[in-house]
Amino acid sequence: MFQTLSPAVADPILSVAEAFRADPRPHKLDLGIGVYRDGQGRTPVMAAVRLAEQALAAAQPSKTYLGLGGNERFNQAVAKLALGEQAEAGGWLTLQTPGASGGLRLLADLVAAARPGARVWISDPSYVNHAPIMRAAGLEVSFYPYLDAAGGTLRRDAFFDAVAGLGADDVLLLHGCCHNPSGVDLAPADWQRLAGMAAAQGFLPFVDLAYQGFGDGLEADAAGLRVLAAAVPEMLAVYSCSKHFGLYRERTGAALVKSADPARVRGKLFELARRSYTMPPDHGAEVVAAIMGSSELSWVWREELEGMRQRVLGSREALADALAARGTPVEALRAHRGMFSMLPLDAAAIARLRDEFAVYLVAGGRINLAGLDESRLDELADALAVALRERPATA
Repeated sequence: MFQTLSPAVADPILSVAEAFRADPRPHKLDLGIGVYRDGQGRTPVMAAVRLAEQALAAAQPSKTYLGLGGNERFNQAVAKLALGEQAEAGGWLTLQTPGASGGLRLLADLVAAARPGARVWISDPSYVNHAPIMRAAGLEVSFYPYLDAAGGTLRRDAFFDAVAGLGADDVLLLHGCCHNPSGVDLAPADWQRLAGMAAAQGFLPFVDLAYQGFGDGLEADAAGLRVLAAAVPEMLAVYSCSKHFGLYRERTGAALVKSADPARVRGKLFELARRSYTMPPDHGAEVVAAIMGSSELSWVWREELEGMRQRVLGSREALADALAARGTPVEALRAHRGMFSMLPLDAAAIARLRDEFAVYLVAGGRINLAGLDESRLDELADALAVALRERPATA
């Protein structure tokens, strides 16, 4: 039976991680996979997470099922983090999911059930799993212009021209903050303009909020989502706790839906979840619920997250300074937000960085600034300067 399977398509991010692990060179540098690392190159367990886990290990009474909606204390905490005061308004429901990717698929299935002919519009470029997940749910996928790769800026006019053509059968998938892979975010005025267009044209906004707290702070990073939420009667959002709680392997996420009939939507989401993963894993959700339910742990978490954000911003500035000093400036690095930026490098330059310098980037030039070992900044800048000098003149 299985001999008829077509060869698997290599994941553009995970394949880089596999190649990095297989590389025997001791000086290799992984700036591909999207995880936060401290100044020594480690991905730590956050202090508040460790404290919450210790308390749970001593006091958690059972490991029995929680139900299709997952951990309700977690759901309430996530809704508050994402929506602020609007979490108390009518129309919203939140379900815990197996990571934000699980939330993406659940909400894609919901759209397919409600509007089989819907088309999902995704930024060019976008998170590599956005389009495959939407297509796997049977949805049509198109791309809207977003990044000016040469300048590292938003193609604002082209973006809004594309959005102006959307209607009731269209879903607009947006990055809430810290755009992956480019680091180029919408400005507050852009979110206001989008909100007005969504209300007037009737397309469905769908916000992926995966990096809250890594851009301009917890409140600022959720501002765009909240502007849309206040303007439209229906919208979708997914939420990830992988990055800002450091719960990568715990697969801790949520799906949020605003509608005129939350009970009907909840029932359909339960049906879709039941025939997919049934129930999400609880450990990470219980950790988040414990942190957000404790003023002390919440303060510890917020302080550590702010330190992580500041370190990434510092890494951006340091790399931009180092490249400028070598005569190969990439000033857009300073304006970008979050873990990632895209460097103006072609496939040949990325291959050279890997083969000659043991520097691993994702195809397209995405670099993870949160993965930079500060002690190796000059080494990285030297390698990048070589690649940037030799890129084609049209890059």
